[in-house]
Amino acid sequence: MARKDHGRQYDLVVFGASGYTGKYTAQYITTHLPTDLKWAVAGRSQAKLEQVVALCRGLNPDREQPSIEICNLTDEDLAKLAQKTFLMITTVGPYGKLGEHAFSACAHHGTHYLDVTGEVPFVAKMITKYEAVATASGARMFPQIGIESAPADLVTWSLAHFIRTTFALPTRDVTVSIHTLKSAPSGGTLATIFTILNNFSLAELRAAYAPYALSPTPATVPSPAPRPALLTRLTGLATVPHLGLLTTSLAGATDAALVQRTWGLLPATASREHEFYGPNFSFREFMRPRNWLTGIGVHLGLMLLGLVMATPFLRDLVAARVVQPGEGPDAEAAKGDELEYRGVGMADADGGEEAEGAVCRAWYRGSAYYLTGILLAEAAATLLEDDHGLTTGGIYTPACLGQPFIDRLDRAGFHFETKRLEK
Repeated sequence: MARKDHGRQYDLVVFGASGYTGKYTAQYITTHLPTDLKWAVAGRSQAKLEQVVALCRGLNPDREQPSIEICNLTDEDLAKLAQKTFLMITTVGPYGKLGEHAFSACAHHGTHYLDVTGEVPFVAKMITKYEAVATASGARMFPQIGIESAPADLVTWSLAHFIRTTFALPTRDVTVSIHTLKSAPSGGTLATIFTILNNFSLAELRAAYAPYALSPTPATVPSPAPRPALLTRLTGLATVPHLGLLTTSLAGATDAALVQRTWGLLPATASREHEFYGPNFSFREFMRPRNWLTGIGVHLGLMLLGLVMATPFLRDLVAARVVQPGEGPDAEAAKGDELEYRGVGMADADGGEEAEGAVCRAWYRGSAYYLTGILLAEAAATLLEDDHGLTTGGIYTPACLGQPFIDRLDRAGFHFETKRLEK
């Protein structure tokens, strides 16, 4: 499909291309996006960017190679860069500390934007400061489009889409499970976890993670997720039909914030009103443990992590001893990574009828951080080439790219299978 005519120097720029995730993104663009793509890699170090270009040339010498743009982490430099490109991908984090320069530049200059943050307070702050700016400039902005949050958002959209088109009903609730997660965290991910309280206050965290806090639709409309049973609150364990034994998910609150924003964006976006999940929608996320003992251990471990993060001395002590930003799992070892999400969605039937439902399975085999590169690059391709239906600027979610994005991901190896729930 032909790319959109935008009149700028570049179709896309990868800012932070010499970092761990940025490098994977550049590799995927090199090997899978159109060979005549006009693109650039950007960052502070000429030498490191030249290494990225050399890597790209070695992977695919018969394509348009990326230009190099030297760009410091300042409003002035990023404004100049944003004006040169139709779309900017930024992998420079932690975003709460470093991300606003790029976000502001794209919002002000009508440049479409993708990032991989998992920092909900950062997204909340950007919505408050730049939603109106992006709407006015026409910039379509997609934070949280990496593995930290996008899979749960897309699984939920797939379930609600299936329920609406198959049963002509809204969705009452969705439960998502991280069914398989075999991957070591990168230094950037760990830095984000252990520095978030250096960049945001506890009050900002509580406000951002409050139910439906990021939703543009009033939070009084949806029903909250059912309160967990006492045993679940104590042990983390829950048994969910069709998903089995589950425990607390590290990403549960982060993914819920994104899914709830999608819930509120759909009815507030003219081209997406028909995709609204429904007024009684609720969302929960868990992860699957090997057994009940492991499940309790995960739950208690996450409680301990919360204690460490809330204690400055312990937080700094651990942060200094983990993998540092720019580093990550060995590329060969990471090829054995596995990631699988499973979800169950139930229709919101009237009159006490037995509810119909759907199940979704989304899976990928290979480096989880390479998958983030896939998510970024294919989201960029969706914006560049596809009829995604978004006609105005604003701060969106991965699910707002809809079926064209999911179809691209499926072809790229991140597979989605949604079908009717067998009773």
